[in-house]
Amino acid sequence: MPTFVLMTRLAPDALKNAEGRRTRGKAWMQKVKSACPNVKWIAHYALLGPYDFMDIYDAPDVETAHRVSLISRAEGALTAESWEAMSYESFLKLMEGLSV
Repeated sequence: MPTFVLMTRLAPDALKNAEGRRTRGKAWMQKVKSACPNVKWIAHYALLGPYDFMDIYDAPDVETAHRVSLISRAEGALTAESWEAMSYESFLKLMEGLSV
């Protein structure tokens, strides 16, 4: 299954209340799990820098990754970027035999 990275940034007022943030985060996860039951969650991180959160997950296809991103935007993410990712070992195997 392909791996995706979801980078999200929230509006500044969405980060003022920890309990409210926890509640909204749980509601978001329930909506994603309901709409995308085949997604396998790998990690969830809070970040310093231009993004607030990074989620790493496996999804059966790019359409499912789009759904995750769309739900994030619909649930209040100011921005949501989804990137397809590849393990470093897979990347090295891909490079084998290439004369670049």
